[in-house]
Amino acid sequence: MTNYILALELLGMLVYIGAWLSALATTIMPQWLTMSTSLLPVESYELGLWETCVVQDVGGMECRAYDSLLGLSRNLKLARILMCTALAVGMLGIIVAIPGLHLIDSCNPTKRTFIVTAGVLGIISGVLCLIPVSYMAHLAVVHFFDDKVPDVVPRWEFGDALFCGWVAGFLLIVAGMLMASSSSSCSQVEAPPPQQHSYQVIGTNVTFKTRTEYV
Repeated sequence: MTNYILALELLGMLVYIGAWLSALATTIMPQWLTMSTSLLPVESYELGLWETCVVQDVGGMECRAYDSLLGLSRNLKLARILMCTALAVGMLGIIVAIPGLHLIDSCNPTKRTFIVTAGVLGIISGVLCLIPVSYMAHLAVVHFFDDKVPDVVPRWEFGDALFCGWVAGFLLIVAGMLMASSSSSCSQVEAPPPQQHSYQVIGTNVTFKTRTEYV
């Protein structure tokens, strides 16, 4: 049982760290949405949380950061806030999980508290990561199939960052479940039975002699 708990915790930590790095890459990548036009087939446009880029077929790429935070749309502001919150919660979960690992400490209530907390934070981080990614994808689908927009108008499509964000969100949730499962398995480990000490009572025979006095 000890080896099973150890393997489960190590797997959860590896998935946790990999998912957090994927969420970080999703936040930084500018390929949240992509668009190519028939008028300029040699160029394509990419939209990210922090900058927009123009990509040319010859291999050139020019990116430009947003001028002002107040000039951003509500969608980008919400996506920024949620992704940064997901990264912060995920990092906090990794830090909390380290003292509770089986390699550092054995099964005890304090360790279980750390592991359960790390698992809950991982699940929350995954949900926070999936919300902005799915919302941006939903907006892209709605605008793509909008009948009011003429067919000649270019439309935004899914970028690589969205797929990376979906993977990161699901892996964060899986990592949180693995950590919680390792804690429940740890609670099932039975403590060794207390040693029973046998005591042998030795009887003592005391003989009292009565002294008879003659007068």
